[in-house]
Amino acid sequence: MKTRRLGNLQVPAIGYGAMVLSPGIYGNIDDTRAETALKAALDGGATHVDTSDAYGADGHNERLVGRVIKGRRDEVVVATKFGLAIPEGEPSRPQPVGYAFGELRVNAEPRLVRRYAERSLRNLDTDVIDLYYAHYPDPGVPIEDTVGAMADLVRDGLIKHIGLSNVTAAQLRAAHAVHPVTAVQNEWSMWRPIDPGLLSTARELGVGIVAWSPLGTGFLTGTVQSLGEGDFRHNAPRFSAENLAANNDRYAPIRALAAQLDITPAQLALAWLLHQDEHVATIPGSRTPSHIEENLAAADLTLHPDTLARIDEALAKFEVTGGTLL
Repeated sequence: MKTRRLGNLQVPAIGYGAMVLSPGIYGNIDDTRAETALKAALDGGATHVDTSDAYGADGHNERLVGRVIKGRRDEVVVATKFGLAIPEGEPSRPQPVGYAFGELRVNAEPRLVRRYAERSLRNLDTDVIDLYYAHYPDPGVPIEDTVGAMADLVRDGLIKHIGLSNVTAAQLRAAHAVHPVTAVQNEWSMWRPIDPGLLSTARELGVGIVAWSPLGTGFLTGTVQSLGEGDFRHNAPRFSAENLAANNDRYAPIRALAAQLDITPAQLALAWLLHQDEHVATIPGSRTPSHIEENLAAADLTLHPDTLARIDEALAKFEVTGGTLL
C-alpha cells in the first residue's frame, strides 16, 4: 500500500473507517461479519483504522477494533475520537448538523479529556492511541483549551498524535498554536468539497487531511438506488427517494468515465481524491471483503491530467440536491 504523511505520521493512502461495523449505521450487523471485514482491511494493507467512542452503544466499535488488532497492534495506526459519548450526568452543548435529527450533543471540556482517553484505551485494550481527535469542536469551549488538555495526554504517553475533526481554518490555526496538530479529519469527496480555506491552512501548517466519507456515504459507488430498513442514511436529505434519483442522474457522467477507464466508480472517486493533495489520506468503510479489496486497489491508480480535467468539468456541472451531515 502506498503511504501518505500526516504531519510526521505515516499512514496508508487508503485506511479503513470502522464506523460501518456497528449496528444502526447501514442496518444490522453481527460481530462475526464485522470482524471478518476489519481483518480483510488489515490484510489488504489498510492498517490506519479510524473509530470513535461514539460509534455503537457503550463503546461497541472501539471494543470490536481492539479485539481484531490484538496480536498485530504494532502494524496498526489506531485513531479514535472523543466528545460525543458524554459521561452520564455531564452537560452537553448542541452542534447543528444537516441531517434530520438536527444536532449532535458535544462536551469537549478539558477536565473530561483524560477521562475520555482512558475509557477509549480500555475499550481498545491498548496502552496508547496513535491519533486522537476531538470529534467536534465544543461550542462552549475554546478549541485551544481542549487541545491543551490533549497535549497533556501526549506528554504522559497516552496518545502519540493530536487530531481535530470537523473544524474551521481558524480553529485549526488556534489549536496548532497550542500544540502541533497532526491531522484534520473532514468530510471530502466528489460530492462534498473541502473548504478551500481549511485546505490552504492545513498545507501552510504542515497538517495532513483525513477525508471521511470519501465515497459520499456510499453514493459514489454508483450502486445505491434505495435504502434498507434501519439505514441511518434515511436521516440524510441527499438520500431521500426524490433527491437520490436526481443525484444518480447527475452523477451518470462520472460513472460513464469510470467504465471507460475500466475501473469502478468507487475506485475513481478514491483515486481522484488522492490526486487532490499529497498529504490527504482516505478512510472508506465497507462490510464486504470484496468491496474492501476493490477500494484498496484505488491507491495504485494514476489518473492522467486529461482525466482529472474531465472529472473537474463533470463535477462543476454536478449540483447535488440535499445536505450532508455538516
